[in-house]
Amino acid sequence: MHHFSLRLSTVAAIVSLSAVSAHAGLTLPTNFLVANSVQEFTSDNLDSFATVSLSISARGTASAVKAGPYDTPAAFSFPITKVVIGSKLNIESGSAMGAALFFNRFNEDTGAVLGLTLANFTIDYNKKQVLADTTPKGGTTIKMMPLYDFTVKQALAMKYSFPLTITLHEQLGDLKLTAKAKEVMNTVLELPDVAQDALNFNFGTLTQDVTTKLRSKAVSTTPYVAK
Repeated sequence: MHHFSLRLSTVAAIVSLSAVSAHAGLTLPTNFLVANSVQEFTSDNLDSFATVSLSISARGTASAVKAGPYDTPAAFSFPITKVVIGSKLNIESGSAMGAALFFNRFNEDTGAVLGLTLANFTIDYNKKQVLADTTPKGGTTIKMMPLYDFTVKQALAMKYSFPLTITLHEQLGDLKLTAKAKEVMNTVLELPDVAQDALNFNFGTLTQDVTTKLRSKAVSTTPYVAK
């Protein structure tokens, strides 16, 4: 009964976003709603990954949703587990706790098998950055490392259908690795000189869709811990 009441209250909160100013800093759990963030890499990204024997796979609650031409899928989906609403009726952040991507690289020069995990993605709308827990294989996690800077391609839009169906949609683009992310990837994945220009590429788009439709089973909100 508690979970059912929580679902109803959260759906009601989303329905009444227009009146959310009385709830500054309100955190809405969305792990039981059909709410997803999808990152789609560019063809240039996929080509550059293949060039340096780098593949990416889904971990935790993440899943591949579009095939790519090489060993890496072209797009991954991350269940959105919570949204934080600010005092100006704006969304301050959205998180996909429990979702992760694993970057795997075989260094042909040394024979080393290298790995980097990005997990628990959070979009910070105030700083226009995507953050992620970042863990080198066998190393120490950097909590909420700034991963990408982004621009807004399609601003958040809400559609309402009678009686209680609401869809929120937006798309972020021009995902560019931050200086810290480039440093970590270079160090951990031992990227060669030929890969340096590729670090400046646009890393695709992030598309967010949140609905009031309930999942058949709620997604775990436990943060992903790299092994």
